Amino acid sequence: MFSCVRLRLFHILRDGPQTAETLAGRLSLTIAATRCLLAAAASLRLVESRGASRFGLGALGAAIVGNPDIGAMVEHHALLYADLQDPVALLRGEIHTTSIGQFWSYARSNRADDASAAEVAAYSSLMSLSQAMLADDIIDAYSFARHRCLLDVGGGEGGFLASVAARAPKLRLLLFDLPAVAARAAERFAACGIADRAEAIGGDFRRDALPGDADVACLLRVLHDHDDRTAMDILRAVHRALQPGGTLLVGEPMSDDKGTDPVGPAYFGFYLLAMGSGRPLRPGEIVELLKMAGFGAIQRRSTRQPMLTRLIVSRRL
Repeated sequence: MFSCVRLRLFHILRDGPQTAETLAGRLSLTIAATRCLLAAAASLRLVESRGASRFGLGALGAAIVGNPDIGAMVEHHALLYADLQDPVALLRGEIHTTSIGQFWSYARSNRADDASAAEVAAYSSLMSLSQAMLADDIIDAYSFARHRCLLDVGGGEGGFLASVAARAPKLRLLLFDLPAVAARAAERFAACGIADRAEAIGGDFRRDALPGDADVACLLRVLHDHDDRTAMDILRAVHRALQPGGTLLVGEPMSDDKGTDPVGPAYFGFYLLAMGSGRPLRPGEIVELLKMAGFGAIQRRSTRQPMLTRLIVSRRL
């Protein structure tokens, strides 16, 4: 998939099926190498054979063309592949500086809230693309229209809140993230025309109090990025911030869950290992963390793409 994206194969095939010989010239590959790539891509349903000698877009290749965010996420994995050159050394903790870890290094700093706009730009933009791919799944699984004020903790550039705003026009929206990231979210809110009801607040959730006016909060792809102690600190901070009886949504890929593609734990396990922070969490582990932080009435909600995100809903006791 990475090779196809890097070579822009899907964009070339967007114009219609082509022969391996024609594609070889456009990809600057030998015919043998092109056939090897096409056979591999066909096995993943990225391309498909059209007759005896031509290839066209497969269902998944067409999806990548239709959603440029997916291609950007795939390109990003060049960093992960570099870190996996010696996976045994990575497992043994013998590699102390990784490409993925450097990409997000500011977040583990003791003064993360001092990170500059330039430092947060690349990672923040990538996570915004990731949010766009799971926002509709979460909103379809849980209706925010019943609530008054939603707090998105670690909400990045505000992509999720912008999606919620379109579905719940009366909902007040709060975002909390590092100051440089929150500034990017504020710009997005203004561009989307929701700045009158969406506020981005800067701070470090490891030290700073969260805004306390929300009756619903969400943690999307946050807990698994941190060690268990930090995850618990975050949950307790959300518990303190929520109104009595308030609702918390935890949305992220979860390990070893029914309906989850078995590749999920393998992928996220090694990705987070390379990042140097966090680990895949099983739904039962998240439930226990929620209980320890003072949440109850815990429910699991199904989503369309469980490998990207599962959803657990709880209430502040």
